[in-house]
Amino acid sequence: MGQLDGKVVLLTGAARGMGASHARRLVAEGAKVVMGDVLEGEGKALAEELGEAARFVRHDVGSEEDWDGAIAAARGFGRLDGLVNNAGVLQNARLKDETHEAFERLLRINLHGTWWGLRKALPLLREAGGGSIVNVSSQAAMKSYPGLSSYSTSKWAVRGLTKVAAQEFGPDGIRVNSIHPGGIEETGMFGSSGASEEIIAQRKALIPLRRFGSKKDVSDVVVFLLSDASSYLSGVELPIDGGSIV
Repeated sequence: MGQLDGKVVLLTGAARGMGASHARRLVAEGAKVVMGDVLEGEGKALAEELGEAARFVRHDVGSEEDWDGAIAAARGFGRLDGLVNNAGVLQNARLKDETHEAFERLLRINLHGTWWGLRKALPLLREAGGGSIVNVSSQAAMKSYPGLSSYSTSKWAVRGLTKVAAQEFGPDGIRVNSIHPGGIEETGMFGSSGASEEIIAQRKALIPLRRFGSKKDVSDVVVFLLSDASSYLSGVELPIDGGSIV
């Protein structure tokens, strides 16, 4: 038996990277997954790979209309038990250099997309008698990183929004938690992607566990928070960073 047998989960940013890792793991644990992304080719290919348990929908998380389409796809599975607000973008720019247009564009995806997800998933989760929402924030919402002004702003806001939603949705049996990855292999922000061996060694030396995390490490936590094993956890902000911010 899988940890998510019988559950239906809506996952944003599902076509590649961390989202694809989550999609594969959710299906392996017995869930049916609505996979949303703007990357249609990659998303459709992954859904085909995963079989009848997965459905792909084109989903711009900043669009209310696209959210309605994703929710309709979840209704096609008969219910909704979980939402993973995973879609997000990274932007490197110092405050003095960043344009307001770029700042707004990032917030539309990272923050507004999460806000829309919370609002749009609520009715279906209520119909199911409760459920679980996992908001993907970042280590950058727990400590400051120069050059990540817009990204950090969005992820700090997701952290706060999670806590408010946990309070408001709790009486309906809906849990809301945030995860805060940092130092993950194959990611461009805190991991090893594009870095020299010297830089990689320096980064690992700052992590108490002396290694980067993997996509699987993050997917394991997502599955746990969606599962009944975490039924009394809500409003939690969970770092996945090998102890880096301790």
